[in-house]
Amino acid sequence: MNYFIHGIGCSILSQQVVKETLIAQWGINDVMQVTAIAAALGLGRLVSLPFAGPLSDKLGRRISVLIGVASYVIFFAGIAFSPNMQVAYIAAVLGGIANSFLDTATYPAVAEIIYEYTGIATMGIKFFISISQLLMPFFLGLFAGSSMSYLMLSIVAGIVIAVLGILAIFMPLPEESSSSKSESFIENLKNAHFSLESVALILIGFTSTATFQLWLNCAQTFGKEVAGIPSESVSIMQTYYSAGTMAALVVTSLLITKFKQVRFLVIYPAISAVMLVLVYLIKTPAICYIGAFTLGYAAAGGVLQMATATVNDLFPKIKGTITSLVMIASSLCNYTILSAASKMTAMNVIIMNLVITVIGVVLAVFVNARYGTLLKHAGASK
Repeated sequence: MNYFIHGIGCSILSQQVVKETLIAQWGINDVMQVTAIAAALGLGRLVSLPFAGPLSDKLGRRISVLIGVASYVIFFAGIAFSPNMQVAYIAAVLGGIANSFLDTATYPAVAEIIYEYTGIATMGIKFFISISQLLMPFFLGLFAGSSMSYLMLSIVAGIVIAVLGILAIFMPLPEESSSSKSESFIENLKNAHFSLESVALILIGFTSTATFQLWLNCAQTFGKEVAGIPSESVSIMQTYYSAGTMAALVVTSLLITKFKQVRFLVIYPAISAVMLVLVYLIKTPAICYIGAFTLGYAAAGGVLQMATATVNDLFPKIKGTITSLVMIASSLCNYTILSAASKMTAMNVIIMNLVITVIGVVLAVFVNARYGTLLKHAGASK
């Protein structure tokens, strides 16, 4: 449920009506400046991830969840009541810190609870994010129909996650969630004995994030400017995208009990690459809608989560730290790739997305070829 609220937190600044409300509140004219605030989420994640993972391993998942919840409360309040961009920027950095602590606590915790199917466990997190993002237009519509500010959504989200934080104090967690023997981030890395394959898995955190983030942030611009979708209809792409994501989470959760989760790290990015080629070549509204559903399914439907679960299986003693590394790669992608995309045309963004996605496929093929041997080594080190 924390990730239901996170789904709101990571997408609220991308909503056009929220952007317009904020620039009026701040007394500025350029909507694109709100994007700079959204980028601060990635900055907060990059700053905090090296500390969040080891703290999760050392102090336990519960403490890290509570730190994440508290930071998110400040983020939501800061965005809702920010008098200027500077205050909102600080709040957004704290939002990124909140995301880091939730990631490095929740991913390992659910993997420890549902230890037989770690991929399903981590994909459940993505499922709740997708549900809240699918409902975002409905939430905003409720506030619009009640003649309330769109920023009330931020206030309500802050209150709800505060209640969830109180519940988290009392919820039982596995004893192995906490390890008093956990060292610092640097010490954990020194003792981890990384192979090329494990580095490739961490890099998939970068490539898989690029695939869905570039699409999510730039596809509607492509649909409007290149494919000729009318302004009043282009937002429907978001609905198709969210529907595809939710479909993937359900289907993959069933398939993952029959096939190794590492196989999907090749299959889904390959589907995304083919779809990006079709969108680039055909350039019609219909292919954009199909592409939105397909990319929602294959790119945002759990590849990052399955990569995280897979690398956790290879490093069972430092799950929090290794989750930090994958999420650092993901955050670095958010900060660098989206910054680059903001200076490119929609067509060039599709090309860049395709190139990065293909690189991800190559990395996943390499990991799959060596996965059996890696798992044996991981089992021997337990």
